[in-house]
Amino acid sequence: MQPEALRSLVLIVSIATLSPLISDLAKRWTRVPGVVIEIFLGILIGPHVLGWAHLDEVIEVLAEMGLVLLIFLAGFEIDPDAVKGRPVKLAVGGWVLSLGMGTGVAVVLHSLDVTSGIRFVAIALTTTAVGTLLPILGDAGVLPTTLGRNILASGAMGELGPILAISVALATDSPAKTTAVLLGFGAITLLVGWLATRPAQPRIIRLIARTLHTSGQFGVRFSMLLCVLLVWVAQTFGLDVLLGAFAAGMVARLFLVGHAAEATDDVQHDADHRHEVQVRIEALSFGFFIPVFFVVSGVHFDLAALGHLGALAKVPMFLALFLVVRGLPALLYRRDLDRPNLAALALLQSAALPLVVVITGLGVSTGRMRPDNAAAMVGAGLLSVIAFPLIALAVRGRSQTL
Repeated sequence: MQPEALRSLVLIVSIATLSPLISDLAKRWTRVPGVVIEIFLGILIGPHVLGWAHLDEVIEVLAEMGLVLLIFLAGFEIDPDAVKGRPVKLAVGGWVLSLGMGTGVAVVLHSLDVTSGIRFVAIALTTTAVGTLLPILGDAGVLPTTLGRNILASGAMGELGPILAISVALATDSPAKTTAVLLGFGAITLLVGWLATRPAQPRIIRLIARTLHTSGQFGVRFSMLLCVLLVWVAQTFGLDVLLGAFAAGMVARLFLVGHAAEATDDVQHDADHRHEVQVRIEALSFGFFIPVFFVVSGVHFDLAALGHLGALAKVPMFLALFLVVRGLPALLYRRDLDRPNLAALALLQSAALPLVVVITGLGVSTGRMRPDNAAAMVGAGLLSVIAFPLIALAVRGRSQTL
């Protein structure tokens, strides 16, 4: 690396290290997710403010790996046992409704020459930042409740649905061909998933346990193999690599978590170490690669695109559209939740940021989305993950419906 780029990497990692500290200090007044701090400080050191950061190919690769691991963990977070049944049915129905509303809104905005990139705007409006919300919801005791189970299902669909849509509608100009290729990729993923869920040999379980505190780290290495393998397969099929990363996360969960219940008594203790492997994967990802991605995203943020009143006005517009497109489908849950929890669900599933950054970045890089629209959507996403969870918890109040 060139000395200038190495100094930039030190600065980026310093921001990633300070982010939890700043978030902890700020919680006296308000709960600010670390991702917001990382993007904001990335903007600060970027070319439009202080101009301290100078990115090179190595830093860009590290950031790309952070994006892959972010989506990998999004797939890993999906617990089929927690969201199966009615929660997942409502989540799918709600997201499909959001997609229809988002497409309609994007078409209208494009016809009025307010925005460009119909597909990018439509899909970005259907995302949910469930991974960003998990620490907040966990601290508030929401996750074990009916509201928690439904927001987990809705949030999972708010990540899986847009990723599928990216692969079908954004990564290519031939959606029909991509759909056929997607079916082939799905078949390969199912095959890998079936192999991963076959009864594990006691020797493999013990190997995971034995290498857990050594340099071997077999469980972590196997999970990373699944990640890069399915990312490579997705790219080979001409699909977006994010789809491969998401599928790999789901398969890795099946392998690491699913076998624990199948283990015999004499290997049960070793099987329990699978959770520790998950912790190490999260430490690797959230400890370095993912914050690098968000800081670099802040460096790339085109602050100058918001330099006129028209662009700034789009920030509250998109914030309202997130609430409309993702919030209104919460009415599907009116039989399952009381009014405070229903309002909280609408707000929580309207919070969006990580995939908004990804989708708008793809739109700008391909020339199919104007920089001012992308900057306004990311700005609205930043506000949504700060404001919507706080309002949701306040509206929910003391309601603890289980």
